[in-house]
Amino acid sequence: MDASASLPPLRILVVDDQASTRGFLCRQLQAIGHHTLEADGGDSALARFDGERPDLVLLDVEMPGHDGYWVASQMRAHERGGWTPIIFLSSRDRDQDLWQGIESGGDDYLVKPVSNTVLQAKLRAMQRLRRMQARLQEVSDELRNSNERLEKLSGEDALTRLMNRRAFDARLAQEIACARRDQQPLTLVLCDIDHFKRYNDSYGHLEGDACLRRVAQLLQQTCRRPRDCAARYGGEEFALILPGTPRSGAMTFARAVMRTLRNCDMRHPDSVESYVTLSGGITTCVPDAETSVEGLLRRSDDALYTAKSRGRNRFFSFEMQMDTVEQAPSGFAPL
Repeated sequence: MDASASLPPLRILVVDDQASTRGFLCRQLQAIGHHTLEADGGDSALARFDGERPDLVLLDVEMPGHDGYWVASQMRAHERGGWTPIIFLSSRDRDQDLWQGIESGGDDYLVKPVSNTVLQAKLRAMQRLRRMQARLQEVSDELRNSNERLEKLSGEDALTRLMNRRAFDARLAQEIACARRDQQPLTLVLCDIDHFKRYNDSYGHLEGDACLRRVAQLLQQTCRRPRDCAARYGGEEFALILPGTPRSGAMTFARAVMRTLRNCDMRHPDSVESYVTLSGGITTCVPDAETSVEGLLRRSDDALYTAKSRGRNRFFSFEMQMDTVEQAPSGFAPL
């Protein structure tokens, strides 16, 4: 069986200023199963080409006003990606005419009168090329979708579905640059689950993983603004980037996280509070030329260590010199 017999019909734009020639050609094409569009000159041909995007163009060379070579060059200029085959039909048979047709954007050049057998053979070849083009586009789309999925997976923590450390570092660098440019405050929070090893020892690692997922979900839900983001920094440690958040706002945010976690009442049998708690370190600044990812992480990590040394279940800020368990000092002017 001829594989080309199953090829889909083409939508063919026939361009010829002679109505009788155009009509005869359209009937030939329709008789072998193709769909036809008609244009009687250059301007109408371009309008139909732009508006209906045919699969193939059969284009007369000699027409009043703009000739076929001009029309072909304009069609190529108007194409928005992809490729539409253009076959010239002309009574001119010089080598120079063929050369000019190909140079102007044509793909083939047939000398009139064209036999029905030759025309069908050319159309079959164009159908095969169209099928190959469609398949290449499918493969390209599949590859692009696969790359997008891989990119997403490469930046996502498999357990919690939060941003992973790699993606977090890139995002923090981006937000530092934005805050430096706009001269806006940027807050970074590092926090981890208190006594998480004891939790694993009591409940087992499967329950430990469930705890990490639940805390991650809570942190993600707390990031209400579009640019706020949460990440799994490593192990039981998480990170939060809060663009446009001043010192006082960072402390308010941390208290909200603690309150939400308390209301969840995730039991922790080997903890002072008897439920899962977090300790966190906060740093806030308006980045300058010296501000770096490493510097902010180091300062947040030092603040986290201070929160733990003060008894855990609290967030500490060096900039405010206080933690979430204390009250803000009177007369303090937030950033």
